[in-house]
Amino acid sequence: MKNIAGLMKQAQQMQQKMADMQAKLDAAEIEGVAGAGLVRVVLTGKGALKSVKVDPKLADPAETEMLEDLIVAAHADAKGKLDVLTEAEMKNATGGLNLPAGLKLPF
Repeated sequence: MKNIAGLMKQAQQMQQKMADMQAKLDAAEIEGVAGAGLVRVVLTGKGALKSVKVDPKLADPAETEMLEDLIVAAHADAKGKLDVLTEAEMKNATGGLNLPAGLKLPF
């Protein structure tokens, strides 16, 4: 019986850590940049695009294609940073347990 009680306590602690991690990620804002800072995007902790900032030098209609590419690159930069943050927070919340890839935990 002690083992079951201990497991239940550990499960509750992990559940609280997961909730704390999710709250931290929800509040996070991750910036991605491209073109040496000419394009900046900000993602929420859930990966939603929150804002886009474009240096006025890129407002030339002849540069539209490059601007589009830079926005995509800045988004990819921010998404990569978000993935790293999420992985670090998950590792912290699970106490370093190696959970299977793709494991869907309730958020």
